[in-house]
Amino acid sequence: MNVNPLHILAFGAHADDVEIGMGGSIAKLSASGKRIGICDLTDADLSSNGTIVLRKQEAKKAAEILGVTERLSLGLPDRGLLLKEEFIREIASVIRRFQPQVVFAPYFEDRHPDHGNCARLVEEAVFSAGIRKYQTKNEEAPHKVSRLYFYMINGFHKPDFTIDISETIEHKIAALRAYKSQFEQTDSSVETPLVNGYIETVEARERLFGQQVGVKFAEGFKSNVPILLNRDLIGD
Repeated sequence: MNVNPLHILAFGAHADDVEIGMGGSIAKLSASGKRIGICDLTDADLSSNGTIVLRKQEAKKAAEILGVTERLSLGLPDRGLLLKEEFIREIASVIRRFQPQVVFAPYFEDRHPDHGNCARLVEEAVFSAGIRKYQTKNEEAPHKVSRLYFYMINGFHKPDFTIDISETIEHKIAALRAYKSQFEQTDSSVETPLVNGYIETVEARERLFGQQVGVKFAEGFKSNVPILLNRDLIGD
Protein backbone atom coordinates (compact mmCIF):
# COMPACT_ATOMS: atom_id res chain seq x y z
CA MET A 1 0.00 0.00 0.00
CA ASN A 2 1.56 3.28 -1.12
CA VAL A 3 1.16 6.29 1.15
CA ASN A 4 2.66 9.74 1.23
CA PRO A 5 5.57 9.73 3.72
CA LEU A 6 4.96 11.45 7.03
CA HIS A 7 7.21 14.09 8.49
CA ILE A 8 6.38 12.92 12.04
CA LEU A 9 4.91 9.71 13.48
CA ALA A 10 3.98 9.77 17.17
CA PHE A 11 3.27 6.54 19.05
CA GLY A 12 1.23 6.19 22.23
CA ALA A 13 0.18 3.24 24.34
CA HIS A 14 -3.39 4.56 24.50
CA ALA A 15 -5.50 7.13 22.70
CA ASP A 16 -4.90 10.50 24.45
CA ASP A 17 -1.24 9.76 25.36
CA VAL A 18 0.13 11.70 22.40
CA GLU A 19 -2.27 14.59 22.99
CA ILE A 20 -1.19 14.86 26.63
CA GLY A 21 2.49 14.86 25.76
CA MET A 22 2.72 16.85 22.54
CA GLY A 23 -0.71 17.97 21.34
CA GLY A 24 0.39 21.59 21.11
CA SER A 25 3.47 20.72 19.06
CA ILE A 26 1.42 18.61 16.67
CA ALA A 27 -1.06 21.45 16.14
CA LYS A 28 1.81 23.88 15.52
CA LEU A 29 3.66 21.62 13.10
CA SER A 30 0.54 20.54 11.19
CA ALA A 31 -0.41 24.20 10.73
CA SER A 32 2.99 24.75 9.11
CA GLY A 33 2.27 22.04 6.55
CA LYS A 34 3.87 19.01 8.18
CA ARG A 35 2.24 15.60 7.66
CA ILE A 36 1.79 14.01 11.06
CA GLY A 37 0.55 10.59 12.07
CA ILE A 38 -0.50 9.09 15.40
CA CYS A 39 -0.38 5.36 16.12
CA ASP A 40 -2.09 4.09 19.28
CA LEU A 41 -0.73 0.68 20.24
CA THR A 42 -3.88 -0.43 22.10
CA ASP A 43 -7.58 0.29 21.68
CA ALA A 44 -8.31 1.18 25.30
CA ASP A 45 -6.81 1.30 28.78
CA LEU A 46 -8.40 -1.36 31.01
CA SER A 47 -8.08 0.91 34.06
CA SER A 48 -9.89 3.84 32.44
CA ASN A 49 -13.46 4.77 31.54
CA GLY A 50 -15.28 4.56 28.23
CA THR A 51 -15.66 1.84 25.62
CA ILE A 52 -13.42 0.96 22.70
CA VAL A 53 -15.95 2.42 20.27
CA LEU A 54 -16.30 5.65 22.23
CA ARG A 55 -12.55 6.08 22.64
CA LYS A 56 -12.01 5.62 18.91
CA GLN A 57 -14.60 8.34 18.25
CA GLU A 58 -12.89 10.65 20.74
CA ALA A 59 -9.49 9.92 19.21
CA LYS A 60 -10.80 10.76 15.75
CA LYS A 61 -12.19 14.09 16.97
CA ALA A 62 -8.95 14.96 18.79
CA ALA A 63 -6.91 14.17 15.66
CA GLU A 64 -9.12 16.48 13.60
CA ILE A 65 -8.64 19.30 16.11
CA LEU A 66 -4.85 18.94 15.90
CA GLY A 67 -4.73 18.58 12.11
CA VAL A 68 -3.37 15.02 12.14
CA THR A 69 -2.96 13.42 8.71
CA GLU A 70 -3.17 9.75 9.71
CA ARG A 71 -4.36 7.97 12.86
CA LEU A 72 -4.46 4.23 13.44
CA SER A 73 -4.55 1.69 16.24
CA LEU A 74 -2.69 -1.61 16.27
CA GLY A 75 -5.08 -3.21 18.74
CA LEU A 76 -2.30 -4.70 20.86
CA PRO A 77 -3.34 -5.99 24.30
CA ASP A 78 -3.82 -3.28 26.88
CA ARG A 79 -1.69 -3.97 29.97
CA GLY A 80 0.05 -6.53 27.80
CA LEU A 81 2.60 -4.32 26.06
CA LEU A 82 5.53 -6.60 26.75
CA LEU A 83 8.78 -6.60 24.82
CA LYS A 84 7.71 -9.24 22.31
CA GLU A 85 9.16 -9.71 18.84
CA GLU A 86 5.69 -9.90 17.28
CA PHE A 87 4.83 -6.45 18.67
CA ILE A 88 8.14 -5.00 17.52
CA ARG A 89 7.49 -6.30 14.00
CA GLU A 90 4.03 -4.72 13.91
CA ILE A 91 5.39 -1.34 14.95
CA ALA A 92 8.33 -1.63 12.56
CA SER A 93 5.83 -2.38 9.78
CA VAL A 94 3.99 0.89 10.54
CA ILE A 95 7.26 2.82 10.47
CA ARG A 96 8.20 1.33 7.12
CA ARG A 97 4.74 1.95 5.73
CA PHE A 98 4.62 5.66 6.63
CA GLN A 99 8.37 6.40 6.35
CA PRO A 100 8.50 9.20 8.95
CA GLN A 101 11.50 11.46 9.28
CA VAL A 102 11.03 11.77 13.05
CA VAL A 103 9.37 9.40 15.53
CA PHE A 104 8.06 10.27 18.99
CA ALA A 105 7.20 7.93 21.86
CA PRO A 106 6.40 8.33 25.58
CA TYR A 107 9.31 8.91 27.91
CA PHE A 108 10.44 5.76 29.73
CA GLU A 109 9.92 7.13 33.25
CA ASP A 110 6.18 7.21 33.91
CA ARG A 111 3.82 5.89 36.59
CA HIS A 112 1.92 3.81 34.00
CA PRO A 113 3.93 0.72 32.93
CA ASP A 114 2.34 0.72 29.47
CA HIS A 115 3.92 4.09 28.70
CA GLY A 116 7.44 2.94 29.48
CA ASN A 117 6.89 -0.33 27.62
CA CYS A 118 5.58 1.62 24.62
CA ALA A 119 8.85 3.59 24.59
CA ARG A 120 10.92 0.39 24.63
CA LEU A 121 8.89 -1.26 21.89
CA VAL A 122 9.12 1.81 19.65
CA GLU A 123 12.86 2.18 20.27
CA GLU A 124 13.39 -1.44 19.21
CA ALA A 125 11.10 -1.04 16.19
CA VAL A 126 12.84 2.13 14.99
CA PHE A 127 16.15 0.27 14.96
CA SER A 128 14.75 -2.86 13.32
CA ALA A 129 12.81 -0.94 10.66
CA GLY A 130 16.10 0.30 9.21
CA ILE A 131 17.71 -3.14 8.90
CA ARG A 132 17.59 -4.41 5.32
CA LYS A 133 17.23 -8.10 6.15
CA TYR A 134 14.66 -7.57 8.93
CA GLN A 135 11.34 -9.04 7.77
CA THR A 136 7.99 -7.43 8.52
CA LYS A 137 4.56 -8.92 7.88
CA ASN A 138 3.90 -7.10 4.62
CA GLU A 139 7.55 -7.15 3.51
CA GLU A 140 7.85 -3.37 3.38
CA ALA A 141 11.14 -1.82 2.32
CA PRO A 142 13.56 -0.79 5.10
CA HIS A 143 13.29 2.75 6.41
CA LYS A 144 15.75 4.60 8.64
CA VAL A 145 14.22 7.21 10.96
CA SER A 146 16.31 10.37 11.31
CA ARG A 147 15.49 11.03 14.98
CA LEU A 148 13.65 9.43 17.90
CA TYR A 149 12.41 11.74 20.65
CA PHE A 150 10.31 11.20 23.78
CA TYR A 151 7.39 13.23 25.13
CA MET A 152 6.17 13.32 28.73
CA ILE A 153 2.78 12.08 29.87
CA ASN A 154 2.52 11.90 33.67
CA GLY A 155 6.05 12.95 34.57
CA PHE A 156 7.74 16.30 35.01
CA HIS A 157 11.33 15.81 33.89
CA LYS A 158 14.06 18.21 32.87
CA PRO A 159 13.62 18.44 29.09
CA ASP A 160 16.46 18.20 26.62
CA PHE A 161 14.58 20.63 24.39
CA THR A 162 11.22 22.39 24.30
CA ILE A 163 8.78 23.56 21.63
CA ASP A 164 6.93 26.85 22.03
CA ILE A 165 3.18 26.09 21.96
CA SER A 166 1.94 29.49 23.12
CA GLU A 167 -0.13 29.87 19.94
CA THR A 168 -1.56 26.33 20.04
CA ILE A 169 -2.16 25.63 23.73
CA GLU A 170 -5.89 26.05 23.14
CA HIS A 171 -5.78 23.39 20.43
CA LYS A 172 -4.08 21.04 22.87
CA ILE A 173 -6.67 21.69 25.57
CA ALA A 174 -9.53 21.26 23.07
CA ALA A 175 -8.06 17.94 21.89
CA LEU A 176 -7.82 16.71 25.48
CA ARG A 177 -11.38 17.78 26.20
CA ALA A 178 -12.49 15.68 23.23
CA TYR A 179 -11.81 12.71 25.50
CA LYS A 180 -14.83 13.29 27.69
CA SER A 181 -14.87 9.67 28.83
CA GLN A 182 -11.39 10.09 30.30
CA PHE A 183 -11.35 13.58 31.76
CA GLU A 184 -14.94 14.23 32.87
CA GLN A 185 -16.44 12.69 36.01
CA THR A 186 -19.89 11.16 35.53
CA ASP A 187 -22.18 9.07 37.72
CA SER A 188 -21.06 5.91 35.91
CA SER A 189 -17.35 6.67 35.62
CA VAL A 190 -14.71 5.03 37.78
CA GLU A 191 -12.47 7.25 39.89
CA THR A 192 -9.11 7.61 38.09
CA PRO A 193 -6.23 10.13 38.25
CA LEU A 194 -7.53 11.65 35.01
CA VAL A 195 -10.86 12.99 36.29
CA ASN A 196 -9.58 15.25 39.07
CA GLY A 197 -8.20 18.32 37.32
CA TYR A 198 -5.74 16.38 35.16
CA ILE A 199 -6.05 18.69 32.15
CA GLU A 200 -5.37 21.68 34.39
CA THR A 201 -2.28 19.90 35.71
CA VAL A 202 -0.99 19.33 32.18
CA GLU A 203 -1.63 22.97 31.31
CA ALA A 204 0.27 24.06 34.42
CA ARG A 205 3.22 21.87 33.45
CA GLU A 206 3.42 23.40 29.99
CA ARG A 207 3.21 26.87 31.56
CA LEU A 208 6.19 26.03 33.79
CA PHE A 209 8.19 24.72 30.83
CA GLY A 210 7.31 27.93 29.02
CA GLN A 211 8.52 30.07 31.88
CA GLN A 212 11.85 28.27 31.83
CA VAL A 213 12.47 29.27 28.20
CA GLY A 214 10.79 32.68 28.20
CA VAL A 215 7.47 31.90 26.47
CA LYS A 216 3.91 31.43 27.75
CA PHE A 217 3.63 27.70 27.12
CA ALA A 218 6.03 25.00 25.95
CA GLU A 219 6.14 21.22 25.71
CA GLY A 220 9.24 19.40 26.92
CA PHE A 221 10.98 16.48 25.21
CA LYS A 222 13.80 14.06 25.94
CA SER A 223 16.45 12.76 23.54
CA ASN A 224 18.84 9.81 23.68
CA VAL A 225 21.41 11.66 21.58
CA PRO A 226 22.81 15.22 21.66
CA ILE A 227 20.77 17.88 19.83
CA LEU A 228 22.45 19.46 16.81
CA LEU A 229 21.66 23.15 16.29
CA ASN A 230 21.47 24.22 12.64
CA ARG A 231 21.38 27.92 13.46
CA ASP A 232 23.68 30.53 14.96
CA LEU A 233 23.84 30.55 18.75
CA ILE A 234 23.66 34.34 18.69
CA GLY A 235 21.05 35.99 16.52
CA ASP A 236 21.31 39.27 14.67
